Amino acid sequence: MRASSLAGFRRLWPLLKPHRRRLLAGGLCALVAVASFPLLALLAGRLLPAIGAGDFRTVLRSVGLALGLFFLQKLAQFGQDVLLAGPALQVSQDLRRQLFGRLQQLDFSALETLSTGDLTYRLTGDADRVGEVIYKTLHDSIPCVLQLVAVLGLMVWIDWPLALATILLAPLVALLVSAFGARVMAAAERSQTKVSEVASLLGEAITGLPLVRAFAAEPWLQRRFDAEVDLHRRARYETLRLQALQHPVVGFIEAAGILAVLLIGAARIQSGGLSGQGFASFITALLMMIDPISHLTTNYNELQQGQASLNRLRAIEREPVEPPDPPHPQPLNSVRGDLRLEGVSFGYNPAQPVLREIDLWVRPGEVVALVGPSGAGKSTLFSLLLRFNTAQKGRVLLDGQDLADLRARELRQAVALVPQQSSVFSGTVAEAISFGRPASLESIQAAARLANAAGFIEALPESYNSRVEERGANFSGGQLQRLAIARAVLGNPAVLLLDEATSALDAEAEEAVQQGLKQAMRGRTVVVIAHRLSTVQGADRILVLEAGRIVEQGSHGTLMGRGGRYRDLCQRQLIHMDP
Repeated sequence: MRASSLAGFRRLWPLLKPHRRRLLAGGLCALVAVASFPLLALLAGRLLPAIGAGDFRTVLRSVGLALGLFFLQKLAQFGQDVLLAGPALQVSQDLRRQLFGRLQQLDFSALETLSTGDLTYRLTGDADRVGEVIYKTLHDSIPCVLQLVAVLGLMVWIDWPLALATILLAPLVALLVSAFGARVMAAAERSQTKVSEVASLLGEAITGLPLVRAFAAEPWLQRRFDAEVDLHRRARYETLRLQALQHPVVGFIEAAGILAVLLIGAARIQSGGLSGQGFASFITALLMMIDPISHLTTNYNELQQGQASLNRLRAIEREPVEPPDPPHPQPLNSVRGDLRLEGVSFGYNPAQPVLREIDLWVRPGEVVALVGPSGAGKSTLFSLLLRFNTAQKGRVLLDGQDLADLRARELRQAVALVPQQSSVFSGTVAEAISFGRPASLESIQAAARLANAAGFIEALPESYNSRVEERGANFSGGQLQRLAIARAVLGNPAVLLLDEATSALDAEAEEAVQQGLKQAMRGRTVVVIAHRLSTVQGADRILVLEAGRIVEQGSHGTLMGRGGRYRDLCQRQLIHMDP
């Protein structure tokens, strides 16, 4: 277990390599601090007999030297701690940054299976724990090991038989620490998993609190939260119980060992093999070993908990990522918006295809609506057009170029999405529209006008510099959706994907958003997922999907006249043929 723990942390060495100079300087400070311990033990060997003999001059000289050594030691320890803290914190930051970058690349099918609260805890609590373990290893564990080596060397030099008797006790202590450490790691993993589950439930509860109140479900939610918190308490208690048991057991072995050394030392003095001054230095050195052993015991427990955190962080790296860019991507120049799907089949599980042999041509400037029951493959088709997923059979083409041959970033600049539920990041209104892209205020204002959003934005106290709160809580649903439309059209995309952008709005908000959509759609190729069929009657073409296949296509009037599946869907929504 110890070897696997160290192996896990050795993988972090590349993150420490850029800080070699600070690590070297901190290591030199640690060596200076460690070197003072044998000297202090030798001084104690002179000081204690001098005190007993009343030799004040020797006592005074020894105390002066000891004070000088203590000052040098503490100064070196300060330098060690300051120099080593920076690299440890930087590793934690770099690890968090790397994993957040990885998180943004995860395949969406994998991302949907991961808990938001769990991911949040991994990138905060777990990453901090790993950083703390690295810091303690650098500034505490390694110096403690060096101190043990230095002090033990002095003990062997003073009297090797007595040192040998002391060394024989060390394996017993090490075995106890290792056995406890393995159990502590397992308990820590269970505890951290429970913390993640509590965080996940908290995220759900905070987001869904209005719904909870609407259904008067507060007692149910409280009981569920209490149960999760109690499970975490039990898991955490088990970790603390093991740690509490470890300290007295190891401490008792240490105390018994010291008493045994005293007995053996007394026998060595009586036989003339060891002087009183040498024994005083030996006992002082032995006492100097207790503190580093105690630190190493505690740090080993934290190493095990850190390994549990590191395993949870590394688990993110094992999740599948979205399809990569090709080795030699083709440039995407001026885009007209010609979309083609040629014999496209795709399934998240290849044995269960979601789309089957789809052939589709969407001409530049055409508005095509996708309708059909849930699970028909509408959202999956969108994921292929944005290359969130890649067709397992067939090709998806944009202006005759296979999407698999393009850079994902260039493709997504030409194909923009307006989701059903608008997700707007906190920041200013201008930042919400630009969404990390370089854009002038004039272009942001133009996009807002196109989305029919300029009116309410300019009425805000600070206009485009007004604050958007978390989850857009200070804006209405219609306003957020118009911000999402402005965000989509800012880069002047040739293709617009609309996932029924008005389905969750009231009539007044829907009218404002529909006006923004009409303006945004002008001159672009548009593909719409329609849940309410009344919103797409004016589409150039309507495609009916069922079980991953296009079963009907045509205009609203044509499909209603055929009396097929589309007409059946319309009648269910009380939509009739225009007179």
